Amino acid sequence: MLNNENRRVSVIIPAYNEESKIGEVLDKLAAVIGQNGEIIVVDDGSSDRTAEIAKTSGACLIQNERNKGYGASLKEGIRQAQYDLIAITDADGTYPVERIPEFVNFIGDYDMVVGARNGGHVKIPLVRRPAKWILGQYANYLVRGKIPDLNSGLRVFKKDVFEKFQNFLPDGFSFTTTITLALLSNNYRVKYISIDYFEREGKSKIRPIRDTINFFSLITRTSLYFNPLRVFMPVSIFFLTAGFILLAYEVFIAKDITDKTMMLFLWGMQFGVIGLLADMLSKRK
Repeated sequence: MLNNENRRVSVIIPAYNEESKIGEVLDKLAAVIGQNGEIIVVDDGSSDRTAEIAKTSGACLIQNERNKGYGASLKEGIRQAQYDLIAITDADGTYPVERIPEFVNFIGDYDMVVGARNGGHVKIPLVRRPAKWILGQYANYLVRGKIPDLNSGLRVFKKDVFEKFQNFLPDGFSFTTTITLALLSNNYRVKYISIDYFEREGKSKIRPIRDTINFFSLITRTSLYFNPLRVFMPVSIFFLTAGFILLAYEVFIAKDITDKTMMLFLWGMQFGVIGLLADMLSKRK
């Protein structure tokens, strides 16, 4: 149980049609948070009893008039939070919310503590695992480090860290991915704690193919913003290498240098220069 009065925490729960599980999640949170925090449920335009259950439980209820999205709901809840420590979790009962006090204990040494879904009991649907692994490897390359869980929905972070990036954070499911990449790309201290992840009841709101493409695009855009050389330089090197190989072939075998070789060199130099300029601009932000 959270028992340090100096470490009060605001727990934000975005919820959309989660009447079957939100009551259980709120009961668990009330038991571990006690009087040393607040629980804020952001009902994102639900058509079921989600808001009614949240209100009955005693949680602070914020209601969106329409469905605005996961990230938009989180941002609204965080803005209205009264404490400097923010915890976020889902309303579907998949995360072990009773471990939030453990996460809070690490804040001070770290700017964000994330629950990595690699514990002994993890129920991630098989259809999502290949895409999750590919996106994770791509993100690892872009931040030059290993990310145990890119988009875990259970985490604790400082409110002032959120405020520095809030205008950059998206309104959709990619909120957690973006804040992870933003902090790691800017050398913030992030700690990962192994957690279990339970099977979701009902239909997931994740769309595997569409959301995978969106996540890939998001990771690239985030890297372009914070670390553009990790995107531009490999492309530049690829074109320059191809140019040298083609030049060697044309000089020693074909005995004729074509426009294709010049274009490859030109593209390689252009991507390199753009990357350097983008990197200079990113360092000035």
